[in-house]
Amino acid sequence: MDFNQLYDFTGRVIVVTGGTGVLCGAMAKALVGRGANVAVLARNPDKGASLLASMSGPGRAVIVPGDVLGQDSLNAAADAVVAEFGRIDGLINGAGGNSPQATTRPDLSFFDLPEEALRYVFDLNIVGTFLPCQAFGRRMAEAGEGTILNVSSMAALRPMTRVVSYSAAKAGIDNFTRWLAVHLAQQYSPRLRVNAVAPGFFLGEQNRNLLIDPGSGQLTPRGQSIISHTPMGRFGEPEDLLGAALWLLSPASAFVTGIVVPVDGGFSAYAGV
Repeated sequence: MDFNQLYDFTGRVIVVTGGTGVLCGAMAKALVGRGANVAVLARNPDKGASLLASMSGPGRAVIVPGDVLGQDSLNAAADAVVAEFGRIDGLINGAGGNSPQATTRPDLSFFDLPEEALRYVFDLNIVGTFLPCQAFGRRMAEAGEGTILNVSSMAALRPMTRVVSYSAAKAGIDNFTRWLAVHLAQQYSPRLRVNAVAPGFFLGEQNRNLLIDPGSGQLTPRGQSIISHTPMGRFGEPEDLLGAALWLLSPASAFVTGIVVPVDGGFSAYAGV
């Protein structure tokens, strides 16, 4: 078996939502490096310019305007990808996130979390995964082959204190991943696969100040608690996700569908004692 060939994405077309973020940006760059043609969906195409400038490899990347919460926008984006590359072979659903107003804190109790903030977080993560699966997954279903990679979270498996809507939404992503894997394989083609990665704690724009004190550069109490419950004793780096992501998107995992792979430094395995 030629493992180089298994992980050769030459000519394959992968759509990435959330690609202007740290984690999915790293996935997009890795795919281009392995020969894939990558379409990064972005509400603000100008934001993707720096991402394109950082890419190198035999593959090619473009920024495609689109909003994961707009069905018409996504259908237009799917048409644009096919017009540019001729096909769609894969989808990474990386758009998502939390909101400070949907997070409990000393001055904002669960009972006072505003409805609009809860709905925003739930829609961004759940609906923002459902709709791209419809728009881009339809093209793969018509071709009878393709791979979808959803981005879940450790918050789905072990709900994090304070982040109520985000944790519930990511738990929904896990369930949806399994449901869609069965549905596509049974109703359309066994060569349509759906899996997810569940990152542990990675530093990003949204959580950095929660985990590292911006003044001292030291771990906050919350950050220290996370590290003390992570056997590998560190936060994840974007590159730590690439092995699992490339595996699940490649023919190397041809008999794998409906699973959620933790990439968490052992967090989910540790009971705390």
